[in-house]
Amino acid sequence: MLGVGLAIAGLGAFAAGSVREQEIASCLPQEVATWTDGSDRPAGVAALRLVVRHDGAPAWFGAGQVLAMVDRAAQSWAACGIGVQVQALPPGAAMPDGAVQVLWSDERAAGHFGLANLRHRTLALGPAAFALLNRRNPAHPAQDTLQMVLSHEMGHFFGLMAHSRRCVDVMSYYDNGKGERCFTRDGRVPAGRTDYRALLPTACDIARCRAVNAGALVSLAR
Repeated sequence: MLGVGLAIAGLGAFAAGSVREQEIASCLPQEVATWTDGSDRPAGVAALRLVVRHDGAPAWFGAGQVLAMVDRAAQSWAACGIGVQVQALPPGAAMPDGAVQVLWSDERAAGHFGLANLRHRTLALGPAAFALLNRRNPAHPAQDTLQMVLSHEMGHFFGLMAHSRRCVDVMSYYDNGKGERCFTRDGRVPAGRTDYRALLPTACDIARCRAVNAGALVSLAR
């Protein structure tokens, strides 16, 4: 299980906004780097189906809004060659076989903003974590945090198991818990209270996704 925890809103002010924008849009070969916390592996499917349940969501997130965010993240990840389909799950309807269930559950999110469980095919969002964020900083754009969390956790279902060392990548962790920090293109450590991560997969996120899935997609197409 892989999750984004409560430290999510802590790192980057966009002091070098143009550099950050360049990092999001382009990926230099030496910038594809990960922490030693996992090994990328093919997603194993030619297309990913995500089914969204809205019950249990915080009141300030509308069902249509969340569905659109899930779709935005999925369509962005689809650039790596894996098809996507996003749909809402009507009340009482059964989950389609093989689908990834996007749901709100503190138990399944285990204290995180979001948690991907590949074995059970769930992408759980934590209502309590978002409520805490709202209490601590009501002016913070919670929709941006939700978009980033969805994009990050979804990346694991596309095969990206390790976390990126490049601060701007949506799959990044800012440090490895051992005193080492993520890096930026200009060498500056982001500072401030606004998250430096992109809200959607960056060029390096997509490059990793393509690299790990290319061979498997050829085999699946045969």
